[in-house]
Amino acid sequence: MSAADKGSNTYLEQVVAQQAVLEDDLRARRSAAPAAATPPGMPPPPGPLAKRDRALGGTAPDRSAPGPVDVRISGFWRWKNVLVPPNAFVVHTRRGREAPLHVGLGVSFRYNPATDSFLVVPGATQTILINAYCICQELQGVLVQGYVQWIIQDFGTAYRKLDFSDAHDPMRLVNLQLKEQAEAAIKDKVSTMGVRDVLSDKQPIIEELTARLRAVAEGEDTGDQGLGLRIVTVQIKEAVVSSSRLWENLQKPYRSEQAQIARLAELAAEETIGQREMAAGRLKETQRLEYERELADLRARNEAQRFDTETAERLRRTKREHDDTREVAELQTETTRHALRMERERHAEEAETGRLRIEREQELKRLELDGELALVQARAQSRHEQALLELEREGARAAMENERTPASIQAQLIAALPEVMAKLPKPDELRTVTIGGADQTTVSGLLAQLTAVVGALRAATDDGTSR
Repeated sequence: MSAADKGSNTYLEQVVAQQAVLEDDLRARRSAAPAAATPPGMPPPPGPLAKRDRALGGTAPDRSAPGPVDVRISGFWRWKNVLVPPNAFVVHTRRGREAPLHVGLGVSFRYNPATDSFLVVPGATQTILINAYCICQELQGVLVQGYVQWIIQDFGTAYRKLDFSDAHDPMRLVNLQLKEQAEAAIKDKVSTMGVRDVLSDKQPIIEELTARLRAVAEGEDTGDQGLGLRIVTVQIKEAVVSSSRLWENLQKPYRSEQAQIARLAELAAEETIGQREMAAGRLKETQRLEYERELADLRARNEAQRFDTETAERLRRTKREHDDTREVAELQTETTRHALRMERERHAEEAETGRLRIEREQELKRLELDGELALVQARAQSRHEQALLELEREGARAAMENERTPASIQAQLIAALPEVMAKLPKPDELRTVTIGGADQTTVSGLLAQLTAVVGALRAATDDGTSR
């Protein structure tokens, strides 16, 4: 036997343990009573049946326990009555008589201990548990477990052919005999069958066991009355291979097939889950791309709106700068025009002054020729003309002052001077023009200063151009 065969067969051990528990449950439980011949606390002497039970893994029956039938005996001495339960068979004999006085089920009778004898046997169905260690056709050990249920059919035949002499368990010897015959029948049938046949189809074993037991118990085949018993049912519960390696090898094809089916189911489930995960990932990625596209569109609209706003603001600022530049240019043009007009008026005034001077000189010459009277008249005329000229000048100044106030002219010039100075070319040399004697608080003084500044700038520009 290999090392694997020497290993424990868990299923076999469980089956044997369950069979032992079932045997213990089927055994009648009664209160212990000391046997007449056995001292209290001492077990009965071991016999061959007890040794056989221990060899088979069972326990010896308790001989000290009372009998299975509760028979009550009343009265005293020779005048006693035996009361038999209704579900028990009884046979009552008397000395000197060939035939029994009473034979039947639940028969009570008068009993004289000096001349009478009786036997009481349970009439209930009996169950025999079978553990048959067999060798199959492949020379492999197989444990076959089953049970047989039987009942007494003809007690008149049974009590003559069977041994019910055990007062504590009248059915014990009958059960052992039927159990031995059942195990022999099972072993004979299993020896002609294969392992797979024994494990898969137990009906042939049941049929063989039923036929043999009925032939013995009921005597159907031989035509006699048999043992007066009737087989109620025969069943096979388990068939277990004793070798753990063979048991595993027999289970491997099915387990491998089931493992293959389970693995294929797992692969199919994984494939389905993978496809669903891919679909979910694709849907999630599509949604993410849609969200990103929507965000990009929103950002583009925001950027376009901000660009439009910035462009409009730049256009507004550029327009404002152009307007400011145009206003400054207009202010510069107006200032230049005013300066030119003032220059023309100055030249006109100088020309007029020169003309008056010439006329005065001519008048003086004429006065020198005409005499003192002409000189007086000329002087008077000159004073008169000078007064008129002064009046005209005052009128022109008043008109100019009415047209533009000094505060506005000064404010515009001061506001435009940084812009004008920024746009003027950088001079190569610095010339200082000092205008003395002019009143800066009057318009004429301010115009004189501006005229001097413009002349200096023009001279500087001319020098830069000539260079």
